[in-house]
Amino acid sequence: MLGLRGVGKTVLLNAFEAIAEENGCQTALLEIDPEKSLAQQLAPQLQHVLHRLDRLKKTSSDLQRAFNSLRAFASMFKASVGDVDFSLAGSPATGDLAIDLTDLFVAIGDAAKKRGAAIVLLVDEIQYLQKGDLSALIMALHKISQRQLPLLLFGAGLPQLAKLAGDAKSYAERLFDYPPIGPLDPKSARHALAAPALREDVEYETAALDYVIDQTGRYPFFLQVWGSHCWDEAGNSPITLADAKAATKAAIAALDEGIFKVRLARLTDRQKAYARAMAEFGAEPVNSSDIANSMNLSLSQAAPIRDELIKKGMAYSPERGLVGFTVPKFDEFMRRAIPATVAKRKAKA
Repeated sequence: MLGLRGVGKTVLLNAFEAIAEENGCQTALLEIDPEKSLAQQLAPQLQHVLHRLDRLKKTSSDLQRAFNSLRAFASMFKASVGDVDFSLAGSPATGDLAIDLTDLFVAIGDAAKKRGAAIVLLVDEIQYLQKGDLSALIMALHKISQRQLPLLLFGAGLPQLAKLAGDAKSYAERLFDYPPIGPLDPKSARHALAAPALREDVEYETAALDYVIDQTGRYPFFLQVWGSHCWDEAGNSPITLADAKAATKAAIAALDEGIFKVRLARLTDRQKAYARAMAEFGAEPVNSSDIANSMNLSLSQAAPIRDELIKKGMAYSPERGLVGFTVPKFDEFMRRAIPATVAKRKAKA
């Protein structure tokens, strides 16, 4: 799933996990930490999966091979897993993540198949994987697909993930589906606001609903924020347009002091200057050359700053030459937080 921040990708992963478990699948859910290797993050999850498979049937040779493969994998890549005796690792791993992860996936997939089970891996923030780790993951899943083993991946990431996967392995575009996750449609957005309130015998005026839909851009996270503040502002039912306008002021103030301010604090001065230059062009992705020109920089001078923002998850490139914010409404915040005159001084510095 590809989408900006706040569209509900993580919520959907949690829902997929619940559906998978209801259908008897063995699941592992993890969020990628850019400071750790894939092996270190994946090994403990796979160990948990193997223990759950072990409960389905008394340990047999196929499952023992899977445990041995995990032990060798954990030992080679210095992954921390509980109750692992590395002296029992069996055949040593090669040290090549692509080979060793493939062997591990195949061993686990074989064990699951013999037990009539399926393994579902759910991985959030995949765009933070290093290129080598992402390539190894794709190769391992490709082998699983070729062998028709019951190991599935549901992932979520920022819009650049499809390009990253394609750069890592050219066949990734054929191996995966990339459904875009974006704003709700107007009907669903209205339902998201009105239905919870109606359960408490509170209604919205039509004008109030229309106003909130417009202010939030129908993004799920913002609908939650605005809905909460509308509830707090309204003295009684129905929630009026005046309530919605008061809620907007409170919601923007809360976002500015919360997620927006926190994200801004993560940026260096030159990254802030670049982000402020982006903001001047509005919410839609803008041409990188236009940003560089507005900062009186050459494209080669501005490109490293752009790449830094992308690596930090603050920006994404929907197509070659374009860059946009990963958080909706961040452009509006940047214009409020950093006046244009200050931005120009920082850009020159």
